[in-house]
Amino acid sequence: MRFKMIKYFTCLALLVFLTSYTSTKDIDREEVLIELVVNGLANNHFQSLVLNDELSVKIFDLYIDRLDRSKRFLLSSDIEKLTRYRTRIDDELNEGKTEFFELSIGLIEKRIKDAENFYKDILEKPFDFTREENIEMEADNLDFVATKKELKDRWRKVLKYQVMNRINNKLDAQETAIENSDTSVTIKTFAVLEEEARTKVEKTFRDWFYRMSKINREDRLATFINSLTNVYGPHTTYFPPKAKDNYDIAMSGQLEGIGAQLQQKDEYIKVTSIVPGSACWRQGDLEAGDLILKVAQGDQEPVDIVDMRIDDAVQLIRGKKGTEVRLTVKKIDGTQMVIQIIRDVVLLEETYAKSAILKNIETGKNFGYIDLPKFYADFNRRGGRSCATDVKNEIEKLKQDGIDGIILDLRSNGGGSLQDAVRMSGLFIEKGPIVQVKGRTSKPYVLRDVDQTVQYGGPLVILVNSFSASASEILAAAIQDYQRGVIIGSKSTFGKGTVQRFYDLDDFLNSQYEEIKPLGAIKLTTQKFYRINGGATQRKGVIPDIILADNYSYINVGVQELDHVMPWDEIDPAKYTPWSSFFLELDKLKDKSKIRTQSNNFFTKVDENAKWLKAQRDKTVFTLEFDSYREEQQAIDAIAKKFKGDEKELASMEVFSLTADMESLKSDSAKFERRAAWHTNLNKDMYLFEAMSVLGDMAGE
Repeated sequence: MRFKMIKYFTCLALLVFLTSYTSTKDIDREEVLIELVVNGLANNHFQSLVLNDELSVKIFDLYIDRLDRSKRFLLSSDIEKLTRYRTRIDDELNEGKTEFFELSIGLIEKRIKDAENFYKDILEKPFDFTREENIEMEADNLDFVATKKELKDRWRKVLKYQVMNRINNKLDAQETAIENSDTSVTIKTFAVLEEEARTKVEKTFRDWFYRMSKINREDRLATFINSLTNVYGPHTTYFPPKAKDNYDIAMSGQLEGIGAQLQQKDEYIKVTSIVPGSACWRQGDLEAGDLILKVAQGDQEPVDIVDMRIDDAVQLIRGKKGTEVRLTVKKIDGTQMVIQIIRDVVLLEETYAKSAILKNIETGKNFGYIDLPKFYADFNRRGGRSCATDVKNEIEKLKQDGIDGIILDLRSNGGGSLQDAVRMSGLFIEKGPIVQVKGRTSKPYVLRDVDQTVQYGGPLVILVNSFSASASEILAAAIQDYQRGVIIGSKSTFGKGTVQRFYDLDDFLNSQYEEIKPLGAIKLTTQKFYRINGGATQRKGVIPDIILADNYSYINVGVQELDHVMPWDEIDPAKYTPWSSFFLELDKLKDKSKIRTQSNNFFTKVDENAKWLKAQRDKTVFTLEFDSYREEQQAIDAIAKKFKGDEKELASMEVFSLTADMESLKSDSAKFERRAAWHTNLNKDMYLFEAMSVLGDMAGE
């Protein structure tokens, strides 16, 4: 490169000294940016990767996938031109060259203009839906085509599928209207529906190409740089200035909106988690794993957001309190539904720990239940609210009512305060190590519970699922390693066992270079969590002692879905003494649970559904002959309905409030109603009932 950094990302006050430039006018902003990112990764990322030909291949493959994921723009001849650089990207990054990047954006922008003519021409005339042909929907199973004629035919199939899907949805709506004698819906012929569908699809793609025309050089450079950062791990990311601003808004806990965390997954916007207490959390239909296809403001025409950049999609979804947004989502079973959400503030009370008493009607035993949606802490105020303190208080209230065991529910808890996870683990043990944290070159340091007080020493169950992450995994792992309680849930937790740190790149330039700012920020993975038994929580997550069937039993979720996930590894275990107050007979507990669940229609049905969902996920080829397509969709809808909406209140379990909470509930009618609704939902939760049954086994029922 034309300049050299004499220091790297080793301190926050780092300055970059540019030795080859005579004036700021000579500074190449992009070259400085790439140099900062390359050296930041080389010197501060947890993984020590060598920028060589092997890494160059990974960067190339990831970048090409993001440049044309659908393989609907570039020709095989374009790929051949780009492939010459497949093992040379490392050299270019080190030498400050951008030949590969320049060639790639020149090619993709030319091919986008070609494709814009394709879609307009194709949608001018009706499709032949009697023709027997198929479409492959998984891009990984496609090759880049050789000719424009082949490329246009690929576009024809994509557009035909889009039109066919719209016609099918309209026919469903018409049939429902006829069944319900709904005269507000106008019944139209297939030909009319087909023409209207083509018009809608044409507008969708017109808008899409308009958005692509707004993609600028900085956007494309960010994609290229992130193809470098992401080979180090999916959580290591470069944020250009605008994207960093959007991230800050998302992470600041902004109170108005729908309350869902989103992620770009190939061409889709995927829901990764639901914010407890938010508008969509209270509405209940939007779930982690859903793919958002369209966004409408109230009853306005929906905007297709497939292939839309996530920051643009967020602008459509975000909005003021009291306004309505309608999301068209694709569920994990392949069905689509429109979810109406009234944007609102987060009800902070719903994010806090709360508890209930679960009574086993058959045995008369009472068990405490604590729901913890996230590991919250107020770091801005001394004495501010802390989830560890709140859980401690809930335990005390439960003990006053006389309980025979406690269930701590961490399902879909995405984590939060590490300190509180450590303190909360300490509520259930005397003292000792909870988690090990290791940097790239440093020795592991151990975070410990130093308080010898055991807040609760009786039977304990931790409920988890595939979306229990980070701090949730640390607590569950510690309880498991100490053999202090039983972990119950999905086949594994999320598997995020890394720590990220933000670096504002502007902080690494001295004032002489103000004119090239802002450069954005980089989020680097700098540390990794390890259990006290030495194993990482990264990738593997925590495997429960008792695994219960759920919709994701045969589908990879969590970090395993992402590219270039950092591996599982292990270090030396910490010194700790397993819980000795009672002996967990795990084999007996597992056997009893297995006997119960195998004879339980609910879990049998869930397992059957999970296998069907796996088959649906694996299906990538679809017919473009309309009658066959419609028949397939009706079969999918029928099976999906079979697995939904039959939750019933459990006759063997009763849910009621704690004595200590009754006074405040009686004085607040809104709070009382919310608590009653919560109890009703708990009373339909078969996973909770099984956890209660395991507690009963532990208590010697």
